[in-house]
Amino acid sequence: MSGIYIHIPFCKQACHYCDFHFSTSMKKKDDMVLALAKEIAMRKNEFSTEIVETIYFGGGTPSVLSNDEINFLIAEVYKNYKVVENPEITLEANPDDLSTERIFELSKSPINRLSIGIQSFYEEDLQLMNRAHNSAEAINCLTEATKYFDNISLDLIYGIPGLTDEMWKKNIETALSFGIPHISSYALTVEPKTALRKLIDTGKIAEPQDEVASNHFMILVEMLQKNGFIHYELSNFGKEGYFSKNNSAYWLGKKYIGIGPSAHSYDGEKRGWNIANNSLYLKSIQNNELPLETETLTISDRYNEYIMTGLRTIWGVSLERIENEFGLEYLDYLKKQSQKFLDDDLLSIENNILKPTAKGKFLTDGIASDLFYLNLE
Repeated sequence: MSGIYIHIPFCKQACHYCDFHFSTSMKKKDDMVLALAKEIAMRKNEFSTEIVETIYFGGGTPSVLSNDEINFLIAEVYKNYKVVENPEITLEANPDDLSTERIFELSKSPINRLSIGIQSFYEEDLQLMNRAHNSAEAINCLTEATKYFDNISLDLIYGIPGLTDEMWKKNIETALSFGIPHISSYALTVEPKTALRKLIDTGKIAEPQDEVASNHFMILVEMLQKNGFIHYELSNFGKEGYFSKNNSAYWLGKKYIGIGPSAHSYDGEKRGWNIANNSLYLKSIQNNELPLETETLTISDRYNEYIMTGLRTIWGVSLERIENEFGLEYLDYLKKQSQKFLDDDLLSIENNILKPTAKGKFLTDGIASDLFYLNLE
């Protein structure tokens, strides 16, 4: 089983923390939709033996597309690929695009999962992050969306300067009050060359504190687990049967094709990425050329990816798989590197599976990088 990711590179305005590829000018939207459809067709041979299980519209802000444009792109996937009978088809959307009428229209389309970028229910947080919606729109869109959609995920951001523990608990409680079956939650990270970095450097906003974020993370894990959510990936919590199939496929190393500017692809051996420039992407597709660069992953690259994704999920890192797929040298290396984290109760081994402990979860990415095999081939 495999997936298709479609990157919609447009946003109404730029969030201060975002370093994803997008444009706030919609001038080329029509051309872009045609180019995305063309790339979908151009790459069908890559999946000649694969069956598509998930279609995911990410961005950018995919909800800036009309329903007709979304349906057109889904139809192109069906026309060119083998698709399972009931695929998971996700649309990332912002609350300001989800009017009652729009939600109702979407419920009649093939979209069967919404991923809504709430981020916070507090006005001051939304303004600090330069989100396009306000708190009332966040509440309204969830009230309406839950009438028509069963499979909804929402995003929340923690560690925002000024967000107290009590406020954070209230954000989680508000999210839970809608009976949403999936929540993705991330620490506010300051990427270079973003507006947020500039605002911090000029003293207009305080630097996010790791200690605050770590505390918010602990509160999040505890509250969601109490409410029947399974913490199946570092930033993702789902009720039974509601894990994101699209994201799980990525963490489990399944194949996917990324359509659109800056989109990434993976076929089990090679990783590919499209050019992150709308004009150059359009020009290339119009000339019947794929704007795609690829690299073949070395055994060390594949090992490192498995360590990173495995430690982030409830499936952990299988020591048996390390030995079978990468060899004894890698298994011995992993055991040696992980010993100090086992001693400090940050990692544990159960049933031959290496996983972070509750204490180690927030530090997972840092721990993973210490277990990486530096290219010694």
